[in-house]
Formats: sequence, C-alpha cells, structure tokens
Amino acid sequence: MLTLLPEPVRRLVAWCVVLLLVSGVGAVVLWLIGTLRTAVTPVLLALLGTALLGPLYRRLIKMGVHRSLAAGLTCVAVVAVVGGATYIIVAALLDTGDQILASLRDAAQGVTQHFGAAGTSLTDLAASAKELLSKFGGTAASGVITGLSVVGQMIATAVLALLLIFFFLRDSDKASDLAHSIAPGTHAELVESMGRRAFEAVEGFMRGTTFIAAIDAVLITAGLLILRVPGAVGLGALVFVGAYIPYLGAFLSGAVAVLVALADRGWVVALWVLGVVIGVQVLEGHLLQPMIQSRTVQMHPAVIMLAITAGAGVAGILGMLLAVPVVAAAFGVISELRQRYGAAPPEGERGGGAVGSDTA
Repeated sequence: MLTLLPEPVRRLVAWCVVLLLVSGVGAVVLWLIGTLRTAVTPVLLALLGTALLGPLYRRLIKMGVHRSLAAGLTCVAVVAVVGGATYIIVAALLDTGDQILASLRDAAQGVTQHFGAAGTSLTDLAASAKELLSKFGGTAASGVITGLSVVGQMIATAVLALLLIFFFLRDSDKASDLAHSIAPGTHAELVESMGRRAFEAVEGFMRGTTFIAAIDAVLITAGLLILRVPGAVGLGALVFVGAYIPYLGAFLSGAVAVLVALADRGWVVALWVLGVVIGVQVLEGHLLQPMIQSRTVQMHPAVIMLAITAGAGVAGILGMLLAVPVVAAAFGVISELRQRYGAAPPEGERGGGAVGSDTA
C-alpha cells in the first residue's frame, strides 16, 4: 500500500508514526513520574546535584583523596553552603518582614483613599476576611497540619537526595558497567554514549547557570549595599538561589529586593533598586547567557520558556526547576543520535577518499 504512495507522502507518514510513538512514550513516562513522584524526585535532584558537584569531586580525587571520603566531603560542602544561604535569606527576610508588611499596608491605604467611594475600603475587606476566618477556622487548622507534613516531606526528600548524591559520586566509575548490564549486546555502547552526552549537557547547564547566578548575585548585592538596603547579603543569596529557575526566579527575587527597599528606604530607593535589578537582567540576557550558555547548552529562549511552562503544569515549582535540565539532557541525546545516524557522506566523497588512500 505504501509503495503506491509518492515519496513525500511516505516520508510524511513515517514522521507521523515517529511522532506518535514519541508522544506515547512521553505520555507514559510523565504518567510514571507523576505516579512515582516520591521516588523520582530525589533521584532527579540527586542527578542535578551530581552534575553540579562533579568538578569538585574530581578535583579531590586528583588530589589523592579516597573516593568515599571525597564524596563525603563534597556532600558536607553542599550542606554547609545550602544551610548558610538558607540562614542568610531567612534572617534577612525576618529582619525586614514587618517593614515590608507595613509598607504594603500603607500602599493599600493609599489605594483605599482613592477608591473607597467605590466600596473597596480596608475596613470592609478586613471585616469580610475576619468573618471568613471565623467560618473556616477548621480548614485553616487542617491547612497548617498539611503544611507541616509538606515540610517534613521536603526534608525527607532533601536527605534522600543528599544520600543519593554521595552514592552517585562515589560510584560514578561504574556507570559504564551499568550501561553494559542493562543494554543487550552491541547496544550497550550506544546507551553509554547517550547517557554520557545527556549528563554532559546537564552538567554544562548547571555549571553555566551557577556562574551566571554568582555574577547576578554579586552585582545586585553590590547595588543594594551602595543604596544601603538592609539585608543586602541575604537578598543577594536569594538572587543566587532563584537563578536556578530561569526567568521566574529572577522575577521573584528581584520583587523581594524592591519590596525590602520600599519598606526601609522609600519609593525613590525602591525605584533605584528596580533599575539595578532590570539592568542586571538585561546584562544577563544579552551578554552573559549568549557567552556562557552557548558554550555549554545551546537552547533557544523560546524552548526554555515552553519547557518551564510544561514543567510547571506537571509538577509545579519543582517541575520548573527540573524542566530545563531534562530538556538539556534530551538535546544531548538527540545530538548523539544525529552524530551517529546522521546523513552519510555522498558516495563520490567516500570513493574519493578510498582512492586517495590507495594511490598514496
């Protein structure tokens, strides 16, 4: 039947079949990830951590440190850095939290003075909110319990991911044996090559993102210190952490910095902080991203935004964090397959090469 169709139609049919198969496999994978999220999430976070900490671990190995000790020291360094950054961020937000709320309250009162005649007074809103809270107090209490369980689950996930990072780093030399044990026969080399290319893509993304995040944090912290905004170091740490979620992380961390400046220094300084944040983001988008990420992972910004949107729809904030590294790994696998099974050179070129070698 297909032989009766023209060549372009046969190619279109073949591509449609491939797209259907890929879509089906992708849907099954997403369903499995959603079903086994509790087990899959620590593994994905551990892979990101392994990609980020791989250079430090390899440097310790070159210094003659034992593999287990090197992996342990790397994990301890992670705990120290993450714990220190969390403490700095929380301390900065606690110090300025009351001021932020007071500033927002003043802004709301200003809005009320202009639109109070339309029935939007703060008194009515406060009375309505109090009535709702009194009616749904039980729901609020259950929400607190749910929040505590979520925090406990996050801590358990972080601990499990840290343990997996230790084992992934220590046993990284056994990845080749694992590929040969999973894949049958001659396909083991292909599986190993695709896995290596995917991990290199994720490692390049994490390394480039970390470098860009450090530059953004230093520049914004310097600007906040010059403007004498309280908690500048903590806000800089928040910028560094938020940079791992492209676009949205920068927006949220910049918004917090502007709110802190508004609460403590007023509108003028807040506008200056907003200018600093926008300037750093422009510098990142037009200079740092093309220079750094183009050497690690080449992805169009539209692809990144679509990946973030899809990740948010699948797994919320965690999906936004994991979306771009997963797409980077997929691009690495596709690159490896294209390199192996791309279009063969023309017959004349291959024949010319053979003749040249014979005549030599």
